Amino acid sequence: MQRVDNFLSSSCQKGVGLIEVLIAVLVLSIGFLGIAALQAKSLSDNNSAMMRTQASIAAYGMFDAMRSDRANAVAGGYNGTVTAGACPAAAASLASNQLATWCLGFNPTDPPLSSWVGASGTYTVANPPPALLLGGLGALGAGTTGTILCQAPAGGASNCSITITFNDSKGTGATAANPNLSLVYWTQL
Repeated sequence: MQRVDNFLSSSCQKGVGLIEVLIAVLVLSIGFLGIAALQAKSLSDNNSAMMRTQASIAAYGMFDAMRSDRANAVAGGYNGTVTAGACPAAAASLASNQLATWCLGFNPTDPPLSSWVGASGTYTVANPPPALLLGGLGALGAGTTGTILCQAPAGGASNCSITITFNDSKGTGATAANPNLSLVYWTQL
């Protein structure tokens, strides 16, 4: 004869293992969704960091170019705004050549060879290299602006600033309403 309490306890346990497995699968899937969201955020942060690094390299590269032509930089020869994609033409002065090179991302009078990437000849202003091969503002994409302002020397040193504004919509430094991010760099010449 079977005891009643033993019969009831075994029938109450039917299906409990399946519920435990379903709850475990639910917890694991929530964890995997969290990891996927973390991965997407990480990619976004890395893209923004890369753009900021390129902006910093462009700014300090221009500061170095201005140091090589200090007299002209202090006199305001570099002051103004340039926009990648609508770069100024290189002219006879060193400042205009350096501004054009900074804006384009390559020296227009000595463009890089394109033969190593499968094409023949050289890149031109009308046919520039891909952005990943560029330096300067060109590496940050068309529409990037760089504004240079050097103030008159005070006590022998001139304060110069470079403001670089670029599209950071894929990064974390901008919003959908305003995708542009501006970074300001300062130095003394």
